[in-house]
Formats: sequence, C-alpha cells, structure tokens
Amino acid sequence: MGYNYKHILLLTLLLVVQACSVSYKFNGASINYQTTKSISIADFPNNAALVYPQLSNMLSETIRDQYVRQTRLQVLTKGGNLELEGEIVGYELTPMAISADSYASETKLTLTVKVSFTNNVAPEESFERTYSAFQVFDATKLLTDVQEELCNTMVTEIAESIYNDTVARW
Repeated sequence: MGYNYKHILLLTLLLVVQACSVSYKFNGASINYQTTKSISIADFPNNAALVYPQLSNMLSETIRDQYVRQTRLQVLTKGGNLELEGEIVGYELTPMAISADSYASETKLTLTVKVSFTNNVAPEESFERTYSAFQVFDATKLLTDVQEELCNTMVTEIAESIYNDTVARW
C-alpha cells in the first residue's frame, strides 16, 4: 500500500510541476507583441563638428542589433509601430587630468546622440532625449590608436540606454 501511495504522490507532483510552468524573460522588454510588431530605425547621421567616419554606421547597426537580439520586433527602415531616429550631435575631445609638467595626462572622448522615439501604438510613451557617453584614455596615446575601441564601448552604452528607455522601461 505504501509503495502505491509513493507512486501516486510522485505522479501527482510531476503533473503539478509540469502544468505550472513559469516563463521568465531576462531581456527586460515589456512589449505587447499583439499590438506592437515592428520598429523602424533610421540611420543616425553624424552632424558633430569632429567626425569619425565609421561612427554613424557603427551606432545605427548597434542599435538595430540590440532590438534584433532582444525582441521579436521586425526591424524596418521606416513605417514601424515604433519609430526611432536621431543624429550624432557631439563627438569631442577634452583634456582632463593635468600632470606636474602642465600637460594633460588623460583625455576624455565624449559621444552625444539626440534621439526621437515615436510610439504609434501608445503615443504617450513617445519622447525626445539626448544620450551621452564618454571614455577616458591616456593622453600619450593617439586618438587613432584607441578610437575604434572607445567608440564601440560608448556606442554599446548608448544603444543599451535607448533600448531600456524605449521598450524595457525599467
């Protein structure tokens, strides 16, 4: 009798566990895919005074990749339920810490992007914001030697901030 009771209890437990599955998403997106199916992401032109030619494409593609990897939204060039567009408005070098010989020992590279987000499903969630990121590097290094790595870091940071503000909202 005890043997049958254990089997019944185990079978019941397995059925309960299987029936009560919980699904978690760790990408942070809070999207209603029944009403929101697409996002259009325009190219982000570089209108900064100092221009790094690869920056516009690097930013645009990193933002698109963020939505492709972390959502089920169809990414379009125009006409999406969500619309994202903007421009690079700042790309600046600033001397930082001054050494004992009165020369800068560090240089700060700052990237600033102006973004316009339009939510055609829930217009109250639309906004315009400016995002900025910076990296500091040793002033003895040439910008051309560290520029790609620094830009990749700043672009990734800005793309994540845009993603969080548009669809993750946390």
